[in-house]
This record gives sequence, structure tokens and C-alpha cells, in this order.
Amino acid sequence: MTDDPLRLVVFDVDGTLVDSQQQILAAMCAAFQALDYPMPSRSEVLSIVGLSLPVAMATLAPDLSDAAQAELVNGYKHSFMTTRQNGGAQAHAPLYPYVREMIARLSSAPGILMGIATGKSRRGLDHLLESHALQDVFVTQQVADHHPSKPHPSMLHTCLSDTGVQAEHSVMIGDTEFDIEMGRAAGFHTIGVSWGYHDRARLCAGGADQIIDDFRVLPEVLFSLWGTHL
Repeated sequence: MTDDPLRLVVFDVDGTLVDSQQQILAAMCAAFQALDYPMPSRSEVLSIVGLSLPVAMATLAPDLSDAAQAELVNGYKHSFMTTRQNGGAQAHAPLYPYVREMIARLSSAPGILMGIATGKSRRGLDHLLESHALQDVFVTQQVADHHPSKPHPSMLHTCLSDTGVQAEHSVMIGDTEFDIEMGRAAGFHTIGVSWGYHDRARLCAGGADQIIDDFRVLPEVLFSLWGTHL
């Protein structure tokens, strides 16, 4: 119907759209080794995915000075850049199953806009989207360079401002408690995905409206939230 409101679907990236686990762990290991500082455990590293790098490093190494934490941030970025130069995101951060199909379906649905809210940098997101030929899909793209770290809702407030969509007609989809808390703080519906870096218990603790185990069920879940077919 012509008077149907615009709808907005905002995605997190790491752990939601792409499987960047090995890339993240390798970059984190290189950063900590460069300072000769003990590497956090795999579970500790994955628990902070989604936070901006300064907040993540402060969480992982709280006893280090601000200057040393800044060195960790720079070391992580350098390692990530080196990895990108040695191979595209398709090799180091592949799309999860059915992501491309569902994005294509959403992008062809009338009245549906899509966006991104990620802890990645602008450069990192641009590289990833170009590698997967998705650079023209998302009408609003919010990155860590210009916002406070999740779960602050600044990214989603800007998504609403960019698109003119109302919060009640918007949904945040992510794999971490930070994504869910950000969505709730902005007045969005929230959908957690179970294949990412936080388990179902953390997604529930964040207050996810629903949790999905397969991207193919996303259209029916959106219908249950909005009452509109895709």
C-alpha cells in the first residue's frame, strides 16, 4: 500500500554478516605480542567484538596505561591492514550462509531501507563492502570513527536521521549484547543472531525481541514484528 511507512533494517557486521573471527583473533594476537603483553583468551577477545577499539583494549588490558592501550589499538589496526593487503575480505571475512540472498531479497522489497552500524572503521567497512560487492546496498552506514562505542545509540539515531524512518518501524540485527542494548536504547525492535560472538544467554540478557539461528527465517521474523510481507 502506498501509505505504508518506510521500514529500516540495520545490521551489525562482524559476527552478523561476516565471519571475521580468525582475522580478529590474529590481529589481536599481533597487537599484544608487539607489546610483549599476555594475550587474552579467545573467549575474552570475542566477548568485546562490536565495541570500538579503544573501549575494547581498555576492557582487555585495564591495567595498562592509556598510552599502552593506544599502542594496542594501533598494532591491531596495522595487523588488520596487513591482512587486507594479503587477501580480500572474501578470504579473511566471508559472508555467513544465506546473507547475500537475504540482503538481495530485502533490497528488492518496496519500502525497505537497509543500514549498517558497526564498530569497524570507515576504511575497514569500505574495504569489506567492496570485497563483497555490497557497497551500494546500505543507504546509511555508521562506523566507529564518528560515534561513541556501542551500546550508545548514537549510530542508530543517525541512521534514523539519514533515512527519515521512525524508530518503531526500525530493527537492529546483531550478534552481541551490545547491538541489542544499542537497539533498545534507540527504540528499535531487536533481533539477535545465534551464529556470532555472544551466546544466546547474553542476547537474551540484552533484551533481544527475537533470536534467529538461520538467516533464511529473517523475512518471517520481520513480518511478525511489523505485520508486513517481504
